[in-house]
Amino acid sequence: MSIDYSERIPNNVDLAEDRRLQRALESWQPRFLQWWGEMGPTLPTQDVYLRTAVDVGRAGWAHFDRVRLPDYRWGIFLAERDPDRQIGFGQHKGEPAWQQVPGEHRASLQRLIVVQGDTEPASVEQQRRLGLTAPSLYDLRNLFQVNVEEGRHLWAMVYLLHAYFGRAGRDEAEALLLRNSGSADSPRILGAFNEETPDWLSFFMFTYFTDRDGKYQLGTLKESAFDPLSRTCEFMLKEEAHHMFVGTTGVDRVVERAAQLMREHDTDDIARHGGIPLDVIQKYLNFHYSVSLDLFGGETSTNVANYFSSGLKGRWQEERRADDHVLTSAVTNIEQPDGDRIVSVELPALTALNHDLRTAYIKDCETGVTRWNRILDSHGIGHRLALPHVGFNRKVGAFAGCHVTPGGQVIGAADWAAGRSSWLPTPADKAHVESLMRPVYEPGKISAWLAPPRSGINGQPLDYEYVRF
Repeated sequence: MSIDYSERIPNNVDLAEDRRLQRALESWQPRFLQWWGEMGPTLPTQDVYLRTAVDVGRAGWAHFDRVRLPDYRWGIFLAERDPDRQIGFGQHKGEPAWQQVPGEHRASLQRLIVVQGDTEPASVEQQRRLGLTAPSLYDLRNLFQVNVEEGRHLWAMVYLLHAYFGRAGRDEAEALLLRNSGSADSPRILGAFNEETPDWLSFFMFTYFTDRDGKYQLGTLKESAFDPLSRTCEFMLKEEAHHMFVGTTGVDRVVERAAQLMREHDTDDIARHGGIPLDVIQKYLNFHYSVSLDLFGGETSTNVANYFSSGLKGRWQEERRADDHVLTSAVTNIEQPDGDRIVSVELPALTALNHDLRTAYIKDCETGVTRWNRILDSHGIGHRLALPHVGFNRKVGAFAGCHVTPGGQVIGAADWAAGRSSWLPTPADKAHVESLMRPVYEPGKISAWLAPPRSGINGQPLDYEYVRF
């Protein structure tokens, strides 16, 4: 396959045929590079062994080579267009997919794209210092792969804003580079993307739980009647899978090492032996899972119901649903607090679409917990990791402001305060994890607080020099 690296912006959207759009994006590019230089990875490197998308084909989207991070070729790629694609849900079900933005849906579509776009640079900002404490070159390379792909996902959303939303879209594209994660004056739009990612256990939990939320949000936008958005998200999901792989296998390796140390020293107290105890892993899991649940919004939403009815945003795997895909009379059950109890109530399915999406997400999250418990089983350890109750530590939705234990018991403020240190990371827990964060940059070597990976990247050996300084 012949790959042309001479283009400033690799793409499959015929950018060369639209000089106005090309000039606009070439004007935005220097500001993006300035943002990357100021808010991207802080660790200076010579080059990194990265996967770069240069086409949507099998060989094109997984092209591996050594790349200087500032020279990474962020591009614009949409999945191939199906000329016969029809809208699969809502009031326009069965009509041809839209190739342009209908005027009556312009503001709503723009908002959906901006919110999704805002999450992409946010995670880069949250993770910018992690390279300074990387436990191995393998992990460092994976961090940078996640970072550059989040940058490319930003480009994907910016392309849509520039191509389809005129001056307002261009202004929003500029604003995506002005907000910063955790900023007091101009924070990112969603709460989870203003939290710190100060250590690698947090990074693994983030890429497992929070990037998994991204998978489900992109999955709903992939169903959109607006075909360019649908095709953009379909391609982004290919790259998102690697981010979740990093999280899944990262937690695997932390649990594996914890189990090894527990057996070797015959104790649960492995902190003094350079490991992360299982109760601390559980606390980190509790925090990142609960924060990620907030990203789904309230259980009920008239806005999301309107998005569905209008064809802007579908359900996860909409085409597999065995219903009318309109939901005018469907109902569903949701949990909500009622005094000191948690009760189930029946609500219209159309207004409970956030709950529907969150339910699919929770089921997916459970697969990782099952996986980690199998690792403990393989070492003869009876301890179990678990997802906390959906009402635990919530700031958004029906359980916001309620005090619910990980086991699902509604308690008072005093009991919550007394139990909090058992359920969420304490300053001492964070200090211990931080104490283990010492960089290992020698090929083939790895920090002692996690197990080595089972295989390298793209067939390379574990002692390959994935990053050069």
